[in-house]
Amino acid sequence: MAERMSARQAIAFLTGATARGGPPGPAAFTELPMPKDTLPPDGPLAWQGYDESRARAAMRTGEDESVICGTGRVGGTEAVLISFEFGYLGGSLGERTGDRLEAAYTHARERRLPVVSLIATGGSRMQEGMLALLQLQRVAGQSALTRAAGLPQIAVVRDPTTGGGWATLGAGADVILALPGAQIGFAGSRVRPPDADPYAYTAESQLTGGHIDAVVRPEDLRDTVRRWLALLTGGTAGAGSGPVRAAEPPAALGHAAPPATGWDAVSLARDPRRPRAEAYLDAYFTTRESVNGDRAGGTDPGTLCGFGERDGRTVAYAAQCGTATLPAGYRTAARLVRLADRLGLPVLTLIDTPGAANDAQAERSGAGAAIADLFAAVATARVPVTSLLIGEGGSGGALALAAPGNTWATPDSYFSVIAPELATAILKRPPDQTRATADQLKVRPQDLVSLGVIRGIVPPAGA
Repeated sequence: MAERMSARQAIAFLTGATARGGPPGPAAFTELPMPKDTLPPDGPLAWQGYDESRARAAMRTGEDESVICGTGRVGGTEAVLISFEFGYLGGSLGERTGDRLEAAYTHARERRLPVVSLIATGGSRMQEGMLALLQLQRVAGQSALTRAAGLPQIAVVRDPTTGGGWATLGAGADVILALPGAQIGFAGSRVRPPDADPYAYTAESQLTGGHIDAVVRPEDLRDTVRRWLALLTGGTAGAGSGPVRAAEPPAALGHAAPPATGWDAVSLARDPRRPRAEAYLDAYFTTRESVNGDRAGGTDPGTLCGFGERDGRTVAYAAQCGTATLPAGYRTAARLVRLADRLGLPVLTLIDTPGAANDAQAERSGAGAAIADLFAAVATARVPVTSLLIGEGGSGGALALAAPGNTWATPDSYFSVIAPELATAILKRPPDQTRATADQLKVRPQDLVSLGVIRGIVPPAGA
C-alpha cells in the first residue's frame, strides 16, 4: 500500500477487489448508503470559502467526504471497512464524517461484523470548529458500543494519522497495525514543539513504546489483516456458538520424570536447556499473531501475548519467557485477557518467571498496580483460563498468570511462595541449608498436586 494511496485504492488493496465498478462476488466492496448532506452554506460556522474548498476537494478526489464506509471480504471474513481519503481536506473529521462513521459502526453491530479502519487523517476539521471536535466523542461512543457488543476492531494506520483520528479510531482499536514510516501521533507536524524529536511520531517509535502491535510491510498487509480477522472472530469453529470450551494444557516438552527432591525441581526449572515459551507456543498453535505493549509506553520482551489457532478455533495466550516480568508485561497480559473475554475466546497462560522485576525502575513503573490489575483480569474473566507452569513459578509474579482451579505443571517446573535461597536468608539459615529449605517449601509438581495448588502434571506429547 503506497503512501497517500486513495481511500478506494486502499480498500481495493486490502480486499483484492476493484473498489468501484468491479465485478460482483464475495470479494467486492459494497458501499453503505450514507446520510444526506445537511450542512448549511459554508458549514455550521459560515466559514467563508468552505464550500469552495469542499468542491475543490471533491473535484480532486472524486469523493464528497473524507471517509468511505462499506462492507467487504478480507480473505474469508466479511467486515465493515472504513477508509479515509486524505486528499479530501486532509482526511479531516467533520459533522458529515461523524454521520458516516456512526452509520458504519451501527451497521457492524446490526450485522455482527468486525470493523477494519484504514486511517489517514490530520484530525478535526477547523472550518467546522467545536462541532467538528465533538465528533471525537461521537466516534468514541460508537467504538465503545461496538466493543461492548463483542466485535473486534482493527486499525490500519496509514501516513499520516494524527489528532483525533489517532486518538479514537486508531489508538482505540483492539489491534493496531501500521505501515512502515507512517507518521503517527496526537500532535500533527505543524503543531508540535519546534524541538520535538521527529522519530517519536513514527510507526517504529510507537511500536517500541508499546502503542501499536506491529509495523507491517505493504506487501504483507492483506494477509496479516486476513489472519487477524480470522483469529479475532474465532477461527473456523466460531466463538459465539455456545459456551466457551477451555483450552487444553499443552503437552510437556522437556524432562519426563517428576523430580526427586525440591532442589531437583528448582534445578530442572532453571536448566538453560529446558524448553521455553516459544517452543511451547510453536508446538501448540498452527498459526499465531502477537499483540505488543501495554498501551502506556511500555513493552516486555519476556512476556509474549497474542492469539493463535488450535484445532480450528482461536485461543488467546500470555506467556512468560523465564525472565523477571516487567510491569509492562503484566499490563499487556491484562489487556490480552480482557480482549479475549470481550470476544468470547479461551485463554492459555504459560507461567515461567523467577518473579516480578523488583528494581527501582519497576517500582516507578507501577509494579504492584500492574500485578494487581492482572490478578483482577484473570479473576473476573468470563471465559475459561487455562494455565501451565512450564518452568519457574516465582511467588506472586508467577501466580498473577495462574488460573484459579485450572493450573497444570510440567515435570520440570516448580512453584514457590519465595525462592529457596531467599527463604533461607530470611530464616537466617546458612547457605548450605538451601536444599533442605526447598524440600520444606514443597515446591515439586507432585507436592503442588498433593496440596491442591495445581490440577495435575501434564505428560509428554504422545505419552
